[in-house]
Amino acid sequence: MPINPAAPYDDQNVFAKILRGEIPSQEVYQDEFAYAFHDVNPQAPVHILVIPRGSYVSWDDFSAQASAEEIAGFVRAVGHVAREQGLVVRGYRMMANIGRNGGQEVAHLHVHLFGGRPLGPMIGE
Repeated sequence: MPINPAAPYDDQNVFAKILRGEIPSQEVYQDEFAYAFHDVNPQAPVHILVIPRGSYVSWDDFSAQASAEEIAGFVRAVGHVAREQGLVVRGYRMMANIGRNGGQEVAHLHVHLFGGRPLGPMIGE
C-alpha cells in the first residue's frame, strides 16, 4: 500500500508496535531517541533499521516537526550504529524511503543501514 508522507501518524504500524514491545525484534542498539534492530528480510549481509522513538511518518515529517534535540539524537544514533557494526571502515549505504515514489512501505520514519559487501549502483532498473 502506498504511503502518504503527509498523512497523520498511525500508531498501529509495525514499527510503533516494535517500539511498544508488541512485536519482537533483534535489537542492535537503543537510547532515548532511537531504536535499531536487524531487518527481518535482509537485503545485504548487514541490514539494520534505525527508527526514532517519536511518532514521525517520514524524513520530511521528522525534519519539519521534531525538536533539535530529537534530530541530533537520532542522527547520532544512526552514526553510532554504523560505527558499532563496523560499517564505516569498508563503507555502507544509508537509505530512508519517503512516500509512494520513494518506495516507503511502513509509515514510521526508518533509516536502512546496508553493508558487508559491495552494494552496486545506487538505483537499479
